[in-house]
Amino acid sequence: MTGSELFKSAQPVIPMRGIHLDLKGMPPTAGRFVELLKVFAAARCNVVLVEWEDAFPWTVDERFRSPTAYTAEDIRRFQEAARILGLEIIPLVQSLGHMETPLGVPGYEHLREVPSDSSVLNPLAAGACDLVKKMVDDVLNLMPGVRHFHLGGDEAWSMGKNPKTKDYIDKHGKGQLYLRHVGPILDSLNARGIRPILWHDMMINWNSDALRALGARSDLMTWGYSGHPDTTDHHFGIKYIERFHAHSITLWAGTAYKGADGHNADRPDIQQREQNALAWMEIAQRFGYTGVIATGWSRYSTDRVQCEPIDAALDSLVNIGVIMHDGRPPEGGIDACIAVLEELGERDRFESCKTAMEHLSVIRRRGWQAVQSLREQIVLCRRDARRCGSHLESQSLKRLHDILEESKEAAEEVRKSFAGLVEPVWIEEYLSTRLTPLSEELSGLDREPGK
Repeated sequence: MTGSELFKSAQPVIPMRGIHLDLKGMPPTAGRFVELLKVFAAARCNVVLVEWEDAFPWTVDERFRSPTAYTAEDIRRFQEAARILGLEIIPLVQSLGHMETPLGVPGYEHLREVPSDSSVLNPLAAGACDLVKKMVDDVLNLMPGVRHFHLGGDEAWSMGKNPKTKDYIDKHGKGQLYLRHVGPILDSLNARGIRPILWHDMMINWNSDALRALGARSDLMTWGYSGHPDTTDHHFGIKYIERFHAHSITLWAGTAYKGADGHNADRPDIQQREQNALAWMEIAQRFGYTGVIATGWSRYSTDRVQCEPIDAALDSLVNIGVIMHDGRPPEGGIDACIAVLEELGERDRFESCKTAMEHLSVIRRRGWQAVQSLREQIVLCRRDARRCGSHLESQSLKRLHDILEESKEAAEEVRKSFAGLVEPVWIEEYLSTRLTPLSEELSGLDREPGK
């Protein structure tokens, strides 16, 4: 099946359809960063939401950069390639929650909501708003001409734990505190002809005055990655969507093509990703959404382990692209999506990455099953020495040894498959967080008395 045969609707059912690049984990190499755009375009997307995090060449403070941060020239090449392909880039800079990139740097501790927690900015701290403004300006200086700017703003769960913010919320409400901080940034973007976007979860209990004040200055992106808004009790339930819609807020949706099936998954759950995307497409059409973005989380937060890499999830990416365009899955299913990857010259690399991730996932699962079985047996023997005569412990320990030997082969397979797609430092971190815990378990079990 060719790309032209994959899509059945003459016109997309939703105007804006995007792929999210979360660059704080497993970031593509500078070359792959540009190459991926052709896959997005082939999936009939017209938006790329780029969450820069530590991959940006920050000048506000160079310590915000990771060891493999892109250069200004890398970003210019990326923008030019996106322009040629008709892809609108929407940058994302966090403004309240998920602020670990700046707040984890020495010298910014005074801006934290809770001194020991770098994840949430204190909206009342002197300099808090200025920090976000400087980061936004840093991005806009390299990305002039953007039409939308995403300010994150989600999952600021500790907001109100600081005595000063708690007092402010008690007097004025959470919505007013949020707007006191973010409002000047929204106004600054609007004054430049740029429409801001925010994640919706912090607004679900706002009063009408706060919602109206927000809707006049920003769009909301309602997100949720498991189930349907009509049937969930979570933050993306239909009652919240109906309320936003009743307040005339311009809405976008956030589904996911990867990074939503467990913080340490190696491959996306294709069926769950498809079902969730179909749910959001139905909601988007029912409420007249402006756009739908397929997120691709690379870490659940900056201080968490890396999620599955993009290049092992391209089949899911294309599948969700079809759903966002047609409102339904492709007739040929995932096989049709893979055929399109072949047409793009991407199939062989994708299959190699997918196979490597699946092998790694199997090894990990078998390893932890062996650890669990052996630990249970050791506890049994401690309780009753009569249960220790079958050599089961030594057999189980040998099985774990064998699994870890096999894991070395799996690790080499991953390194080979992702060479040139992701910088080695991130591949090694990924492998270390997946496999070193098993090695440490084996080392400890080897020393267990009575094994």
